[in-house]
Formats: sequence, C-alpha cells, structure tokens
Amino acid sequence: MQRGLGDLDELYQEVLLDHYRNPRHTDRLDTPTSEVDAINPFCGDEIHMQIGMEDNTLSEISVTGQGCSISQAAGSLLTEIVRGKSSAELRELRETFRAMMTGEELSEEQQDLLDDSLALQGVRRFPVRIKCALLSWTALIDALDKVAPGK
Repeated sequence: MQRGLGDLDELYQEVLLDHYRNPRHTDRLDTPTSEVDAINPFCGDEIHMQIGMEDNTLSEISVTGQGCSISQAAGSLLTEIVRGKSSAELRELRETFRAMMTGEELSEEQQDLLDDSLALQGVRRFPVRIKCALLSWTALIDALDKVAPGK
C-alpha cells in the first residue's frame, strides 16, 4: 500500500502529538555538565535543558519546559537523536535541522540523522512557528558553548 502526502502529514502529526503528550528524557540530571534556559520572547515558550558530557560526547540530556506543542515536541524529538554525538556532530546536526526548517534540500544521510525530527518540517509552512521548533536546538548550542565553546 502506497501512502499519499496526506497520510504522511497525518503520520507526522501523530509523531508530534506523541512527543508533546509523552515527552522523552525529562528526568533532571543529578550532576549536569551544563544547564541552560531558553525562552522565545515572541510567544513565551520555555525550554530548560541539562546535558552531561563525557570525553566531548553528549552522554545524557534532560529537556523540560512549557509552551506550544511544537516547541515541546521539538525538545523531546531532539533528545532522541543527540545522545552519543560529539560536540562537533551536535553543531552539524543543529545546522542540518535549521536547513530543513528553512526549506533547504537535505541529503538522504542528513534525513536519516534527523530521524523522527523530520516530522517538524511541516512547521516551515508557518514561518512564525519556526522559532518554536528551533528553541531546543538553540538551548543545546548554548549548553555546549558553556563547556566546549565553538568546538
């Protein structure tokens, strides 16, 4: 059975709703390497992020917050794809996500890296909501900058 575009949109909506209703990796870390708060001043979305780094690799993450379903689902989706990545890989992944959100063409390899976060690509039809989807990625880079600036 072949899925149409409408079916794909429905599948993506289900993924987003699942991550919004059942966010992943929300338990506070006992000894975070870095901790940040990110706020979208335009809409009031908030993300609180803690990361644990070992040997320049993200070993654990916690994301909590409040705000719209897009910002909260994006934070949960982010936690599913960042663990085990180096600081450089995380920065590259953030740029890949940003490229997707601005409508740039992604390679199959880049799409594979984003995994279920591809569900957020529909948000780009609503430019004012792109910042909601990027908020957790901004928090991640801010947290990384505290422990590994620009690396």
